[in-house]
Amino acid sequence: MKKLVVLSGAGISAESGIRTFRDMGGLWKQYDIMEVASLQAWKKNPHLVHQFYNERRKQLFDCMPNKGHLYLAALEKQFELSIITQNVDDLHEKAGSSNVLHLHGELKKARSTVDPDLVYDLKHWELTLKDTCEKGSPLRPHIVWFGESVWEINKAINIVAKADIFVIVGSSLNVYPAASLIDFIPNETSVYIIDPNQPFVQSNRNITYIREKASVGMEKLFELLH
Repeated sequence: MKKLVVLSGAGISAESGIRTFRDMGGLWKQYDIMEVASLQAWKKNPHLVHQFYNERRKQLFDCMPNKGHLYLAALEKQFELSIITQNVDDLHEKAGSSNVLHLHGELKKARSTVDPDLVYDLKHWELTLKDTCEKGSPLRPHIVWFGESVWEINKAINIVAKADIFVIVGSSLNVYPAASLIDFIPNETSVYIIDPNQPFVQSNRNITYIREKASVGMEKLFELLH
């Protein structure tokens, strides 16, 4: 069974109603990035940080996967499928995908501020400073903030290094180190990029571009791979 590796970005979740950060009208228009998504912000005003992520989490509990997520999940019947996502939502899992690596953390999880190995699933959308880990320390969002290392990047590199087929869907390829993963795939790997804006890739590889939004593009890819 061939190994299919997918890198997904905000574009695939946008069709489910998840507001993106950088698109017009995105969340960064309402917040100063460094005031809500950095360790400095957490130290300065943890209440504001919780407010920002609580709003996002509350929205996520009402969102459902779209056709793009569902077509991806269906490919597990034909391929050994690994999804590496830049998204912090759980829509891939809701769609039925069983092998998902979250590069930038997970919105429905929280972790200890004194022991990063203590990670907890959240059953509700609200997280406050009253919520603590088993060691008594406040919980913070289980999110990679600006200035923090992407702790899963080495695992992601090991996954893409074994890909027979590599698909990029809904990613602008502007965020590193995720955008650099294409540099680690084998030379003979087939590459597909699904995005209406056709992100620029500095590569000599033979890339098949599908210039469609994620749901339509994934349907076309599904047909191509069958």
